[in-house]
Amino acid sequence: MKDAIKVAAEGVILDLEITAGAKETAIQGYNPWRKRIEVRIAQRAQKGKANGELISFLSKLFNTSSKNIEIVSGLASSKKSVMIFQGKQEEILEILSLQ
Repeated sequence: MKDAIKVAAEGVILDLEITAGAKETAIQGYNPWRKRIEVRIAQRAQKGKANGELISFLSKLFNTSSKNIEIVSGLASSKKSVMIFQGKQEEILEILSLQ
């Protein structure tokens, strides 16, 4: 899972694979082939609703403001990279391993 978490100057970047329209919003696991963390989102991918729910979910998961989370690539794709400003790789990895 560590391959999907990259340290940047401003924080940490997570490489995610999103499945929209799922039963519930949750971390599904890690895809070693794609080197991405798999996340299920309950909202459908329409008019940015799934992106909004993803940011809200991650802010609750990592106990930070939604203003500290930004989709830096893949806004209209299921493969997204998300910046968590002021995040620490070790803390994020620990939280994800508990999911």
